[in-house]
Amino acid sequence: MSAGAVGVLQTAEMGLYEFIGGVLQSLGIPNGVAEPLTRAIAFLVAFLVVYLLGRVFLFPIVNRVMDSRELEAHAQKPLRRLLSVVIVFIAVTVAFGAARLPNFLQSLATIAAAATLAIGFAMQDVLQNFVAGVFIYTDRPFRIGDWIEWESHSGIVEDISFRVTRVRTFDNELLTVPNSQLTDGVIKNPVAKDTLRLQVPFGIGYDDDIEAATEVIVAEAESHSDILDDPAPSVRLTELGDSSVVLTSRFWISNPSRADFVKTKAEYVKRVKQGFDERGIDIPYPNRTLGGELTMSGLREVSEPSGQSESAGSVSD
Repeated sequence: MSAGAVGVLQTAEMGLYEFIGGVLQSLGIPNGVAEPLTRAIAFLVAFLVVYLLGRVFLFPIVNRVMDSRELEAHAQKPLRRLLSVVIVFIAVTVAFGAARLPNFLQSLATIAAAATLAIGFAMQDVLQNFVAGVFIYTDRPFRIGDWIEWESHSGIVEDISFRVTRVRTFDNELLTVPNSQLTDGVIKNPVAKDTLRLQVPFGIGYDDDIEAATEVIVAEAESHSDILDDPAPSVRLTELGDSSVVLTSRFWISNPSRADFVKTKAEYVKRVKQGFDERGIDIPYPNRTLGGELTMSGLREVSEPSGQSESAGSVSD
């Protein structure tokens, strides 16, 4: 706020207090009653004027700024709440000045500063999550409706606040995640862009024809309606395993979401398996052959006492 605006407010505060005091004196109200009544009326009038001016002028300006930055509705809501708190604080400050209570205002500011310090130490985690929420709003690593993965979790973002983010897992579980966990680590957002590349490995036997298997893998990708033609699907030999030769198929899909990803991959793998069966191409599975011999000893020593016991028993009979 500029020095000129501050001067106007101070002049208005002084004029308001003097005006209300003059009106009460003209009504014949005793000074003992008129002074506290003047302060109360001046406080109320100044608070309402500043608050209403803030709501009428500041809110439309802030709304236009947020719309120009294309902030989503979930991001605008907490910012409006924060602006409301700021307007109330300014209105209270001006109202105390209009009521000629500067000493009380200073004491209140001192108490508020001490309380803020104590609360800051007691709520470090909350403040950390709040700051992380601000970074999420500004950096936009994900939005509501995005499919994200972090650590060992994944799901669809349902809500973002300044303190926590709520994610619905694919098992229909609701995770309430502190924002600091989403800003301190690595977040994977597969649906952040318009396209997504998928990689699917296929194992074939060492005696199978690699070229024939490649033809099947590429043909099934090219014939699938959800797989893009550009970039074109490709196949690379990526591993010579213990029991199989691994061919990795790479292809792209548009407008990715987890449902599309799972559906497209399942259909594609099924078609490739059917193509392998038609061509006589095996998909081997790991197997292990154990060899050696088993030697057992001590059987005679175990059986002999039993025979001696039976002999002893027959003699006694």
